[in-house]
Amino acid sequence: MAFDDFRSFLDTLDSEGQLLRVTEQVDAEPDLGAAANAAARLGDRAPALYFDNVTGFTDARIALNVHGSWANHALALGLPADMPVKDQVAEFIRRWETFPVPPERRENPPWAENTLEGDDVDLFEVLPLFRLNDGDGGFYLDKAAVISRDPEDPEHFGKQNVGVYRMEVKGRAKLGLQPVPMHDIALHLAKAEEVGEDLPVAIALGNDPVMTIVASTPMAYDQSEYEMAGALRGAPAPIATAPLTGLDVPWGAEVVLEGVIEGRKREIEGPFGEFTGHYSGGRSMTVVRIDRISFRGNPIFESLYLGMPWTEVDYLIGASTCVPVYQQLKREFPEVQAVNAMYTHGLLAIVSTKKRYGGFAKAVGMRAMTTPHGLGYLKMVIMVDEDVDPFNLPQVMWALSTKVNAAGDIVNIPNLPVVELDPGSQPAGITNKLIIDATTPVAPDNRGHYSQPVRDLPEAGAWLAKLQGMLANR
Repeated sequence: MAFDDFRSFLDTLDSEGQLLRVTEQVDAEPDLGAAANAAARLGDRAPALYFDNVTGFTDARIALNVHGSWANHALALGLPADMPVKDQVAEFIRRWETFPVPPERRENPPWAENTLEGDDVDLFEVLPLFRLNDGDGGFYLDKAAVISRDPEDPEHFGKQNVGVYRMEVKGRAKLGLQPVPMHDIALHLAKAEEVGEDLPVAIALGNDPVMTIVASTPMAYDQSEYEMAGALRGAPAPIATAPLTGLDVPWGAEVVLEGVIEGRKREIEGPFGEFTGHYSGGRSMTVVRIDRISFRGNPIFESLYLGMPWTEVDYLIGASTCVPVYQQLKREFPEVQAVNAMYTHGLLAIVSTKKRYGGFAKAVGMRAMTTPHGLGYLKMVIMVDEDVDPFNLPQVMWALSTKVNAAGDIVNIPNLPVVELDPGSQPAGITNKLIIDATTPVAPDNRGHYSQPVRDLPEAGAWLAKLQGMLANR
């Protein structure tokens, strides 16, 4: 089932028992952030949370933890709620291979019901804002799709970027936006500033669930997120034209903000409790001027809690980080079997691969670090053999325990780029990166004594099925 808007997905979560409506009156702070923080501790079937009785707000409707479990992630893709994560990744890969699926342009988007322009623009009037963590420097929009175009090639549909970036609310019509240098919006902004121009942007809040997944996915610069959304949905993604900027925005959004990133203007933004489980300090960041707000009647405000992993963000970007890194590696190295990059936004990844010759696994690990995602995030790569499941951590730990000789299997590469939010980088944005080769050496690398591995007994498979049947029939 493909969802065209945010509300239809909430209805499905409700019918599947994956939406918890909190009807009692709560305080915006600390209750909303604390509840979302707690929901992440409920495990792989954690529900989304819906609040409509919040002290200090009139008619506020707030949804949290919408993607915050593997059950909800599966339902977002139209899959059974109990599908194991490894199978979800496999289905993600299958659908990825149907890319591109052109979007469907529609008229009369629901977000066009109401409009505020010019001096009437007031983010506080439309959005029930609150801090997620007590050390946050202000209110944040952290689950919105930000749309921008390449100023040098504005007609190239694939170069129109849809990404999720954190934005601090700094006034009635003003945001601070953090454009990570490795992300497409930073490239768009640099091109605009080179010619002394602002960068037009549209910001869509409360989107259909696949659009949010795709906006969080590291894709090639000229690959369209809307065309990828169609592949993952199994149906064309519905889009509409934003009236002020002319940008393509999700048809089913709750709220659409339009304006510009003001060229060559920077102000302090932050701190913010980040996906690393640490606060990122105040930094000089771009300024967004909002010139128009379009919104549905009684809009639902969606926010995403970030903090000590795992939280909703880890479920949201887990599969959507594994799959593009896998696809990019697989194109050049067919030997690659699987990629698990689910840990802390892919700062660490585990890659299983066959090997052509000695040293091959290390070469694959180095290539992983130069993928679009790897440039800014992958700072540790663990390489394992093709018979080790990178999603099975006991198997990975076995490989680390028995295959690694620090004398030759640890590759430390100094002074490489990483996202500035990595608290271990020094200076911010620079780090050493590490490859751990936990694969079995092959010729001409003849180190170690690996010629007599213990294999499963031939009868073990039949006994596994027999014992499972006996347990099921008890």
